Amino acid sequence: MKIAPSILSADFSRLKDDIATVSSAEWLHIDVMDGHFVPNLSFGAPIIRALRPHTRQVFDTHLMIENPAKYLDDFIAAGSDHITFHVETVVDPGKLVERLHDAGVKAGMSMKPATPIEAIEAYLSTLDVVLVMSVEPGFGGQAFMPESLEKIRQLRDIRDREGYHFEIVVDGGINKQTAKQCVDAGADVLVAGSYVFGSTDREASMRALRR
Repeated sequence: MKIAPSILSADFSRLKDDIATVSSAEWLHIDVMDGHFVPNLSFGAPIIRALRPHTRQVFDTHLMIENPAKYLDDFIAAGSDHITFHVETVVDPGKLVERLHDAGVKAGMSMKPATPIEAIEAYLSTLDVVLVMSVEPGFGGQAFMPESLEKIRQLRDIRDREGYHFEIVVDGGINKQTAKQCVDAGADVLVAGSYVFGSTDREASMRALRR
């Protein structure tokens, strides 16, 4: 099980220092929001480019934006190791997956809580990451939606049955209690924002999630 602290909950005035406090995390989760697909703004590729020299951690970039194809090359060039886009934002998801793989970047798809797994099922054999939103995308600090656990179980069952290789990532409302529920359901990676960056001892918070 991997931990991916979401830098959306970090202190933007000292991002380089803040990511150093979560150095044991395998991934850093980077939420990009455009104010259109979701009702909030965050940051773009220049922030990723600025952080890239300061850590070897995996940059797991989550594009909560309309028309991700338009900006894909910017996020690849900035240093993203994974790029996850929302299936609701594209007409031909398979084409974006091909572009990412051709660039040597792992490809992920995500779904809003109300979007069924059937929307991405045809692409699961090609994906490296499937991100389950356990809150409505757009804001940190929301409460975990327990109905997302069934979606995690369904993805795990499909993966086991078909022999697929994607990792199941869960994003939203993660804490000690919900972490266990997600891992028991089949999650491989936990995105934790306010639970980690809101703590005075961030390494201890991540150890609690791992336990």
